Order: sequence, then structure tokens, then C-alpha cells
Amino acid sequence: MKDSKSHDALLQTLKERFEKNMPRHENIKWSEVEEKLRKNEEKLKSLQLMEDSGGEPDAVGFDEKSGEFLFFDCSAESPASRRSFCYDKTALEKRKENKPKNSAEEAANFMGIELLTEEQYHFLQTLGKFDTKTSSWLKTPENIRKLGGAIFGDFRYDTVFIYHNGAESYYAARGFRGVLRV
Repeated sequence: MKDSKSHDALLQTLKERFEKNMPRHENIKWSEVEEKLRKNEEKLKSLQLMEDSGGEPDAVGFDEKSGEFLFFDCSAESPASRRSFCYDKTALEKRKENKPKNSAEEAANFMGIELLTEEQYHFLQTLGKFDTKTSSWLKTPENIRKLGGAIFGDFRYDTVFIYHNGAESYYAARGFRGVLRV
């Protein structure tokens, strides 16, 4: 995104989303978010990748300790272009047949974002109803991952559910959501 028109178009999209969804960020000022974004080319690239893949990123919080704004993927469903991935590179390498095209963790790393944690996913669900028809891989605790598993979440029956699966599994309705710190 070397050209300022690309920056401006992305920033306009983010601003419109921000203004349309004020309950997600009542204590955040767009001018402060925009100021930080304009100073960070790498974060703008990550946000563009989040946007291009259907994530609909939005500023949803501010980390007082680090002084960073938190952008989460806020698309109603797990982004379509990020579905049918297994959990991580190890899981992808273990699959001998019918390998998915990528893993959630590798795709997130490429985008410069991190998978949402279970805590972040629960917070996201306080901002609206997400993943009512899909599910999203979540950052899996190391003790679960060492045993071959991975966790994912969805929203059904007015409840947030966190489940487990083998990390090698992948489904057409399971993708991933990310967080970007700016």
C-alpha cells in the first residue's frame, strides 16, 4: 500500500465502519486511531489484508498497558476466504491426504495478525452476534495443542460455545478471526 489513495480508501472504509458501530468503541476517538494508523505502514497493510479477506476489521478496544488500539475481525460470520483451514503448520504437515490449502495460524501470521484468544472471542460476542452459522479457530493453549487438539468457538442458542477438535481437521464453515494491535 505505497500509494496514498489506497491508504485513504482503507481509512475511509474503517472510519465509516467505526461511525456505524459506535457501541463497539464508546471510549475511543476515531481521530486518535487514525493518527496512529497513518504512522504505521505495516499495520495498515495488515488491516488491508483483514479487509480484503472479508474480516471487516474494527477498533474494539484500547490496551492501557501497551497504549495500543485493538482491531478485531467483526464480520458477522467467519470470513469466507479464511475457511477450510486446519489449525497450524504442524497440523497441515501431518495431513497426508486431502490437505487444506493453508492453516489458520500461518495465514494469520502472513497477515500480521494473531488468532483471537478465548477471552477475546468472548469479548467480541458482547459486541454483537458473530459466528451464528460458522465457527472460528481460536488461539489454543499449549497444553491442548501438545496433545494434538485445537479450540474453536461459535454462537448458538444465544450462547458462546468453545469446543475442541483435532488440529488437523478443517471444515467449510470454520475459519478464523484475528486481532491486530496498533
